[in-house]
Amino acid sequence: MDKIRKAVRETKGQVLTYQDEPITAAFFSTSNGYTENAEDYWQNPVPYLQSVESPWDKQSPRYENVQRVPVTEVERILGVSLPSQEAGTITERTEGGRVAAFQIGGKTFHGREIREKLQLDSSDFQVERQGEELHFRTKGWGHGVGMSQYGAEGMAKEGKSYEDILSHYYKGVTISSFPRL
Repeated sequence: MDKIRKAVRETKGQVLTYQDEPITAAFFSTSNGYTENAEDYWQNPVPYLQSVESPWDKQSPRYENVQRVPVTEVERILGVSLPSQEAGTITERTEGGRVAAFQIGGKTFHGREIREKLQLDSSDFQVERQGEELHFRTKGWGHGVGMSQYGAEGMAKEGKSYEDILSHYYKGVTISSFPRL
């Protein structure tokens, strides 16, 4: 709590801006090694929310995970029917390495849809079928847009300032004084 109080005191009256407007400071837990372009997850481009490298996340306990989902649940949730042995095919990835297009049961889904509908940790996944289960191997935890909390912590442990961290994750932003707005 002392660190939090100190950080709040030291940044009092400051706000992140892009072209003199306050930003939407999106953040998430753990990246797959890269953040995601806003338009690749939310379909709307945001110039300061663009993919950047975030290698510190590899140390996160949530960096990799395997989630097992019964085939019957996948079929019900996605409204598809899976022939024996089908697990789906990733047909496109985003700049940040997440799934952009996934074909399964004759339908194509965006990785975000799969993540949200099947409650996966991340939209960066590989999938394989093991009998009557699909095993989703995910990297990262969260939507991937903006600042990675685990990456920011890694940068801070390397001695980077909050200004360095913010300018790494939010491209082209300025730290402005609140009264200036």
